[in-house]
Amino acid sequence: MPLTWPAPRRGILTDRAIKRAHRTGELTITPFEPALVRPAAISLRLGHEAFALESTGTVDIADRSTYPELRPKELDAEGRLRVEPGEVVLAPTLEKIGLSEKLAGLVDGTSDYARLGISVVLCGQVSPGFGSETGAVLTLEIVNHLRHPVLLHPGTRICNLMLFASTGSEQPYGTMPNNYSSDHNVAPSRLADHVGRN
Repeated sequence: MPLTWPAPRRGILTDRAIKRAHRTGELTITPFEPALVRPAAISLRLGHEAFALESTGTVDIADRSTYPELRPKELDAEGRLRVEPGEVVLAPTLEKIGLSEKLAGLVDGTSDYARLGISVVLCGQVSPGFGSETGAVLTLEIVNHLRHPVLLHPGTRICNLMLFASTGSEQPYGTMPNNYSSDHNVAPSRLADHVGRN
C-alpha cells in the first residue's frame, strides 16, 4: 500500500479551532478575552491612543519627507476618541497579536461600524509569522464618511480578525525587511524604504 499523509489543514478557523490555536501557541493574543471569540473570527478592541494623518502638500511615496505627520489625538473628558468628517486616524488594537508561520489573518471592520459610516480597516492582510516573536498591535485606519464627528470608545470591540490555516510559509513576515511585526505602537508608513529615498 502506498504511504498516505494526513491532508494538510486548510481554510478558515472557526471558534473551536481559534481557541485550540490559542491553547497550542499557534495564535497569541494579549490580553485574551474568550468572550470575543466569534463563530469564525475573534473580535479585537480599540486601543487607547490615536493619531490623525495630516498632510501639508503632495505626498510622494518615494520621499519620506513629504509623508503626512502623525498628530496625536487626545481623548475627550469622557475618554472618547473624536473622529472628524473625512479625517483619517491611525489607532492600534488593544490586543497584541502573534501568528505562527502556519496561520494567516484578515482584519475587517464590523457591520455595526459600517452602518454608521465608519471605515475601520483599509488594509486587512495579516501575514504568516506576524508578531510571532513578541506580539504586535494591528494598526487600524479609521475614516469617518459622515458629515459630522463620530465619538469612538477605546476598549470596545471595533474589528474582527479571521484566521486561515495554511501549509506554512517559507519566509515568515517577521523576517522580511522593514516590516511591522514587532510594533507595539502605531508606526508611520515604511513604504519609502521599499521604493525610494529616505
